[in-house]
Amino acid sequence: MKTHRLSIVSLHPHFWMTSLLLLIAAVWSAQVAAKECPPLLRHSFPSLQDGKPQNLCQYQGKVILVVNTASYCGFTDQYGGLEALNRKYKDQGLVVLGFPSNDFGNQEPGDSKKIATFCRLTYNVEFPMLEKSHVVGKQRNAFYAELERRTQQKPAWNFHKYLIDHAGKQVESFESAVAPDDKRLLESLHKMLDARKKLVRKT
Repeated sequence: MKTHRLSIVSLHPHFWMTSLLLLIAAVWSAQVAAKECPPLLRHSFPSLQDGKPQNLCQYQGKVILVVNTASYCGFTDQYGGLEALNRKYKDQGLVVLGFPSNDFGNQEPGDSKKIATFCRLTYNVEFPMLEKSHVVGKQRNAFYAELERRTQQKPAWNFHKYLIDHAGKQVESFESAVAPDDKRLLESLHKMLDARKKLVRKT
């Protein structure tokens, strides 16, 4: 009795055609997604927890609250308020993004592991955190450079906040002393979430 070995060269031509079409479709989908992603979000940063690249385009269509954080600051307790916002509004389309930075007062001296452990054990932080980087000066990361350009305001201290609408176009800036439960911040947040909700209903 003869046995036949299936080699890759003996596969039906339709297999190759199907594979090629799938590859083309995948590339096309990636290009379309990139075009749909607002320019402001076309940045990638390593995750604080595991160092894996996190493309900010994954948050397109969301309202984003961006905060430069520090573990040894007078405003560090705002972590609790930020996490409370995250839990209350994430199902409505809010994403809080933390950017640890040692730019102010040497108040974030630890490495990624220490920062992640502190955030988890002290404030039970669950919102996304990126690896430590510069948020001011010539070495500031490109995302913060663009936020500064759009608002004409740069962080003056830890826990400065930028609120970005679902379209990635409107950006509002709030100084460090504006707490996560501050009326001014919440009013802007509610307006952006309502605008996002109306868009979702239309589509």
